[in-house]
Amino acid sequence: MSDIPAAPPPAPPLTAPLGPPAAEDRGFLASQIAFVAAPTPIAAEARESLIARYGECPLPRAAVVVALGGDGFMLETIHQVLVLDVPVYGMNRGSVGFLMNAYSEDDLPGRLSRAQAAELHPLRMHAVTATGAEAEALAFNEVSLLRQLRQASKIRISVDGRVRLAELSCDGVLISTPAGSSAYNLSAHGPIVPLSANLLPLTPISAFRPRRWRGALLPSTADVLFEVLEADKRPTAAVADFTEVRDVVSVAVSADRSVTVTVLFDPDQGLSERIIAEQFTV
Repeated sequence: MSDIPAAPPPAPPLTAPLGPPAAEDRGFLASQIAFVAAPTPIAAEARESLIARYGECPLPRAAVVVALGGDGFMLETIHQVLVLDVPVYGMNRGSVGFLMNAYSEDDLPGRLSRAQAAELHPLRMHAVTATGAEAEALAFNEVSLLRQLRQASKIRISVDGRVRLAELSCDGVLISTPAGSSAYNLSAHGPIVPLSANLLPLTPISAFRPRRWRGALLPSTADVLFEVLEADKRPTAAVADFTEVRDVVSVAVSADRSVTVTVLFDPDQGLSERIIAEQFTV
């Protein structure tokens, strides 16, 4: 046998780089997109224009849902599609649009397939009213307790079975998800929390006593119980995203990681980046 090593195989011929893949190779077909719109003229017009360009897919058969509106409508859509287990991509046809992407009709299947995914887990609220009625709801932003009349609410706060604040006199109090920490929580002067932090901001709303209490950061595993004191004199409502329960006497809140929704964002505009950037907005 010869000791001369075999020659390496010839290099493949140089070719021009391939162009961008066709829309059907990017992960989403145009025929798989369901469009939903807020009840406003600008959102309805956008939906009609997108359907004319890409067709219309019924929600039960969709691989992805495009929500057209503002942040409030995006939350409604997230709740609506939970049972479908499909991602949601928002395009801003509302006002603030923190959860939305910029509106554009061009290359939508490509934008969807290139988008970054963020998995969100909600809070689960279990409320008991003065009549003994019980109600449950999910919140992807926050659960808030709010006074119903002119007098301040008085609320006892327990965490994991231990009373942490015997009496908070306030306009209200809220507990937020990380994704919702830049919404009502921030307006109430609560901290913004990165998605990866596994923390839940607990924030008072116009606290009267104790006046210096500014809230707390709780682990995402915490079980929180709010008990309304003097409920007859100081009626209080509980709100989970857009579900309101009035005249509550107790509200239990905990994160529910068994429920997940996927929200899509354009590259370099993911939710984690938006939450970080919001902390430097002046």
